[in-house]
Amino acid sequence: MNREVIVTCAVTGAGETVGKHPSIPVSPKQIAEAAIEAAKAGAAIAHCHVREADGAPSRRTELYAEVVERIRGSGTDVVVNLTAGMGGDLYPSDDNPAVGGPGTDMVGPLERLAHVEALLPEICSLDCGTLNFGDSVYVSTPAYLRVMAERVRTLGVKPELECFDTGHIRFAKALIDEGLVDSPPLFQICLGIPWGAPADTAAMKNMVDMLPEGAVWAGFGISAMEMPMAAQAVLLGGHVRVGLEDNLYLERGVFASNAQLVEKAIEIVELMGARVLGPAEARDKLGLRARN
Repeated sequence: MNREVIVTCAVTGAGETVGKHPSIPVSPKQIAEAAIEAAKAGAAIAHCHVREADGAPSRRTELYAEVVERIRGSGTDVVVNLTAGMGGDLYPSDDNPAVGGPGTDMVGPLERLAHVEALLPEICSLDCGTLNFGDSVYVSTPAYLRVMAERVRTLGVKPELECFDTGHIRFAKALIDEGLVDSPPLFQICLGIPWGAPADTAAMKNMVDMLPEGAVWAGFGISAMEMPMAAQAVLLGGHVRVGLEDNLYLERGVFASNAQLVEKAIEIVELMGARVLGPAEARDKLGLRARN
């Protein structure tokens, strides 16, 4: 069991949740405010995507810049973790599968990192493999990931190695063996996404057992499995992620805020006898490089 727990809040994501929840953060101001509220509730890390005004997922650097500037200018200490997962969405065309259909957004590895290059967050995510993601295919090739891992290492940004299935862990370990990821490696075990590993005890333990010695890891489950998987992660020695990216409800029929999900996760962690770490302690545990 982990007695010193880092809580991450994933505040909005890129999913089709706008319209399914009355208060999904959409504008940079709303996303930054959600991150700040989550930090004040006890989250050490805020994981941020950005959206266009209509709620559609975006990878525009200027939107990320506004989010980061608002968080950093708020006076609230929180580790900023930006997704680098946008630009890999493939919906094969019905007429010609070799051509992307509506909804496809495919760019190269360095373009996926344009906002990371510009803003230098403390952490950015790396989705460690291709996956059937709902009705689309998320494309993240070994060649792309090697380029991205090398670039973020040069920038001094910590990669969060997001793993949705066991093969992703296998490849992430190859990145570590090749010297493309600094110690200690940071893994995020992502469970319940169609069609990755399921959100259950067996899947989480199997993936944890594959991690390299000395790895720091967190885990999450989506939807109704968010809090059960938070507790399971702590029991297996890991850290916790919650937030509206992964689950919209505080309980059945009751919409949550990001801060409420953080508070509920912290209550679970503390009832288990563990302590929640603040941002400074999280930076030390993760080996994050100091920012000027």
